[in-house]
Parts: sequence; C-alpha cells; structure tokens
Amino acid sequence: MRSLLALFLASVAVPAIAAPDLAMVAQITDEAMNRGEAVETAAYLSDRIGPRLTNSPSMRTATSWTQDKFKAWGLTNVRTESFDFGRGWSIESASVTMVAPRRMELRTLPVAWTPATPAGGITAPVIVAPMRKPRDFAEWAGKLKGKIVAVSFPRSPADATKPAFARLDDKAIGELDEFQQPVTAPDDGDGWFKYLQWGKELDAFLAKEGAVGWVRMSYRDNGLLHGEGYQHRDTPKLPGLELTAEDYRRIARLASQGEVILAINSQVKFDDSDANGYNVLADIPGSDAKAGYVMAGAHLDSWVAADGATDNGAGSAVVMEAARILAALKVKPKRTIRFALWSGEEQGLWGSSNYIERHLVSRPANPDPVKARLSYDFRMNQYPIEKKTDYNLMAAYFNMDNGGGKLRGIHAEGNFAAVPTLREWLSPFASMGASTVVASPTGGTDHELMAAMGLPAFQFIQDPLEYGTTTHHSSVDTFDHLRPADLRQASVIMASLLWEAANADKPLPAKPLPTKPKMTDPFRYEDPDKKD
Repeated sequence: MRSLLALFLASVAVPAIAAPDLAMVAQITDEAMNRGEAVETAAYLSDRIGPRLTNSPSMRTATSWTQDKFKAWGLTNVRTESFDFGRGWSIESASVTMVAPRRMELRTLPVAWTPATPAGGITAPVIVAPMRKPRDFAEWAGKLKGKIVAVSFPRSPADATKPAFARLDDKAIGELDEFQQPVTAPDDGDGWFKYLQWGKELDAFLAKEGAVGWVRMSYRDNGLLHGEGYQHRDTPKLPGLELTAEDYRRIARLASQGEVILAINSQVKFDDSDANGYNVLADIPGSDAKAGYVMAGAHLDSWVAADGATDNGAGSAVVMEAARILAALKVKPKRTIRFALWSGEEQGLWGSSNYIERHLVSRPANPDPVKARLSYDFRMNQYPIEKKTDYNLMAAYFNMDNGGGKLRGIHAEGNFAAVPTLREWLSPFASMGASTVVASPTGGTDHELMAAMGLPAFQFIQDPLEYGTTTHHSSVDTFDHLRPADLRQASVIMASLLWEAANADKPLPAKPLPTKPKMTDPFRYEDPDKKD
C-alpha cells in the first residue's frame, strides 16, 4: 500500500509532459527527406554567393536572397532589422611574393578591414619582430622604417595527435553531461576588449615607426589561412596580410640568415554606402498572439577565407529549411514561429545582441563609454536586468552554429526545468542519433547572451566532423566539407522541435533572472600575471 501511495503521490506531484506529435514528425520527416532543399540552399549560399562578411557586397546579396526565399515559401512579415555596425570590406586580389633570396609565390590572405597597398604593391625587406603586448614596442623602436614587419612569433609545428575528422560516440556525448556552476555575471568582455585594443595599438606603433606593411602567421598548419580582423569600427593605417604557417616559418628562418625581400599586393575595397548591418527575420504566424513566439536562429555572416559553408552556411540552410518544411505543410501553430538569420556574429554577436536590446532586455543605463562600442554591452555586469515586453513572449530559442555535422542532442544550458521536456521532444529521433540532453552549456554563438539573460535558449550538440580541426574560419570552409544526410537530419529535428515548442501548453521554463552575485570565493588570490 505504501508503494502504491508513493506512486500515486508522485504522479500527482509531477505534471505530465505531453507526448511528441508523432504524426507531424512523420510529415516533417517525409518533406525533408523526399522533397528537401537544405542541400541546395547550402550550396547556393556557399558556391554561388560565397563569403559573407558583414556589410560586404556578398553579404548584402545573401540578405536579399534569403528574404526572397522566405517570401517564395509563403512566410509572413519577412523583414530586416538594422543595427549600427561599421564599414563594409571585400577582397579583389592579393599576393605575396618572396623576391629574395629566391623567387617564390607565398600563400596569403589580407587581414579583414586592413587597407589596400598602393596599386602596384610594395616591395621591401622583411624584419621578424614578434610583438604580443605594448611592452614589446621598446625592443623594436627605431628599427622598422621602410620594412615589412613579420609580427608573429614563428611557433613550431604541432604534432597531430587527434584525428582531423570525428563523429561523437556515446562516451563523448556523455562527457558533456556535467553540471557547471551557473555564472550570473558572465565574462565582462575585458579579454575581448584588450584584444581589440591591441590591434589598434600595434597598427599605430608600426605606422609611427615608418613600417610599410605587416604579415602574420596563420594559427593552423597544413596551408590553412583565416584572415580574421576586427577593425570594422576603425580603419587601420597599414596593409596587413596573413601567411600560411609553413611559408611564415620559411621567411623567418631565411631572415635569421640574411636579407629577405617580399613584394606584397593587397587590393581590397571599403564600402561606406551603409554602416548598418542587417538581421533577416521571417514568421509563420500563430493563432494566439498572447501565447508568444518560438524562434530558430543561425548566423548568415562568415569570414572571407573561403565560402562560409560550415560556419555558418550549414546552420542558415537548416533554419531556412525548417521554415520551408513547416510552410509547405501549411501548419497553423498556436505560437508564432520566427526564423532569424543573424549578421555580425563573427565580430562578437552584434546582430543577436541588437535583437536582445531591441526586443528582450534593456541596455545598461550607463554603459562603459568605450566598451559600449562592443556588442558585449549585456556582459558588463550591469544589474538589475530589466525585461522588455518580448522577454516573456519568447517561449523557446533554438540555435545551430557548430558546423554541418549531424545533430546528436541539445545543451540544456543549465536549465534543469527544461530537461524533461527537451528529452521528450527529442525521443522520436533516437534512431537518427539525436536523443541526448546534456547539462553543460556551450558558448561563442548567438544563443549565448539570451541564455545568460535567463531565457530558454539552446544550442544543439553536433558531430564535429572537421569543424574544429580544419574548416572553422579557414580557407577550406567550402561545400565539400558538408554532409547532405546530416543537413537533412538536422532540418527534421529543427522543424520538429519548433513545432512542439509552438504548440506546447506552456512555454519552456526560463532560468532565474540573473542578479548581481556575491564573491563566491573570498579567499582565492588572483595571479597578477593573469591580468597582464
């Protein structure tokens, strides 16, 4: 009798979770697998439009094309929302030639938002002058005039101890299911701020010393280039180019033995026609305006080293395909289903930060006047956090931005209350390899600040494939590194979770609204070298 009573009380105490809508899951799966367009969408974004640096001509093409697709599929309220970003920039051509001690073409890429060389390029001797902090300037003062400065330390090649391509097994996924202490005061952005300031300080020093340009070393081996640069709010004075690690080491070795002369030619263009970046938004309207909305998002922008296929053409294609599938099925959800293609993610979550500021959470009343120019306004430990109207209307947000690999589950972001529901919604996809909900959070993409504000915002677990080892931000981020079957599987799961969230009796539970924390360990002493 006691056992029966305990079972009865447990059933009363724990509300039942509605089973997934399996009939709709079947329709979604059929549409995605037999009439799907995710692969074609990813190919168009990567092969035809190509790299989509925020405010570049190709990003504007992508912004226009994605809106046209949403409209053609029958979505409503297709629109853009603008935010102040900075200058546009694009590459026309670039070359670096070693002229002496022998002639050789080097593999190169201009660093984003650095200026062009004169039309005929620059030919000058190289000086290897590694600099990491302003305190290094004194060593090189008076030695750089008329030189091309090699600013990176020529680190040694790293042994490849892990496979370049990988899929997650149960053990690897299980290791993600580990509680991490919630951080109610996220990183205040100091490290990011110092990194941006360092780029400005280095450029100013090199220009003052009379250098004519600079080159840096790629952070990966095997001929990969990246070209990231973060000066879209300011214009550097000197042209800067990245060399492959192998080519950079070669010129460093040769320079230690005698003179090395490089000819650099970087023909890039700035675009000041519009300083705004644009997010693309589109809706499938819900029947109950008071029920709020659910949302799927991915960033449409990319870096310029390649075509931005895995970062993040794949996520954008999956979000768009989820929209196409649900529109094709003529669904009538209770809540509005909103689709977002963010811009400016690669420079620090600018687009999604703007959405937060515009719709969800008020900006700090008195932000740091310098750091307010960063997109990390909401990470400045400003309390209390003030909700806007849409805060309580956002019932769920699902993000995809970890390459093109198969979805394997979802990060609960420390949201304990949402775990049972997320598990139930994923349960039909065990045979597709995606049924796991893990406790750990994941960062570095557009759901992060929403989750930090307490909202029910989640990022999927994905098979890494070659994302972290090879394609992320690199010169081989092309369609060849996508897997069509993985894109179709991800589209099924994205569309299904949106449908479940849009029709659930209640929104997914939110986490507690962050408040100013106490110092958690008053007896911990900080290493002063860490702050340097």
